[in-house]
Amino acid sequence: MNVILTATLVFVLGYLLNIFYITVLYHRALTHRAVGLTPFSAKLLEHTGSWVTGIDPKAWACMHRLHHLHSDTPLDPHSPIHQGVFGVAMGQLRSYRRILKRLIVREPTATALVADIPFDVNFLNRKKLWYLPYVLHLVLALAIGFLSGHVLIGAAYFFGIMSHPIQGWLVNSLAHKFGYRNHETDDHSRNNRFVAWVVFGEGLQNNHHYSPAKANFAQRKSEVDPGYWLCQAGVRTGLLRTG
Repeated sequence: MNVILTATLVFVLGYLLNIFYITVLYHRALTHRAVGLTPFSAKLLEHTGSWVTGIDPKAWACMHRLHHLHSDTPLDPHSPIHQGVFGVAMGQLRSYRRILKRLIVREPTATALVADIPFDVNFLNRKKLWYLPYVLHLVLALAIGFLSGHVLIGAAYFFGIMSHPIQGWLVNSLAHKFGYRNHETDDHSRNNRFVAWVVFGEGLQNNHHYSPAKANFAQRKSEVDPGYWLCQAGVRTGLLRTG
């Protein structure tokens, strides 16, 4: 098989795995309960989420709930209105680290936001071993590159599976700055079609902020939410339950 084609396929597979964890398990299931986790998928998320994405599920959920509570105000963990479109990239990282520390020391105002989540911050973060997932995926990428004989294929795996920071930046910056609005919400959320395609429906931020408990972010016939298709696939396979 052509090297470029193989690398593209490997990138897409890694990207899809990351998207399924973040968009479906972290966001729509754990944070908003728009779809339900089964006992199996809840355990899967608890024990593998940090290893697959490098991001702690409970801290991610806490940060996202804060985002909805304070969207585009100075208290928003990541807003292009206050941090600038490019400033969101570092802003979301700094906010995530602060929230993680607050949860680890069990600060009441932080833990209250995620009191319904029945598991703790992953031991990787409690023991300051947060870097291990990145090391793991780097080793896997090097192994894939070595076994395939092409560095590009290994790099494609790494950047696909570790793509969440870029996904998060696209959604948190572009979809709160550029696009159209179906609803007059109290924030600057927009529906950005480009981001919706690239990040599997997450770019339909105005729709989502208007109805955060809905699993399907698309509301017009012209809007597409591939993340909802993944939710439906999860329900059909028994991995998820309807919300």
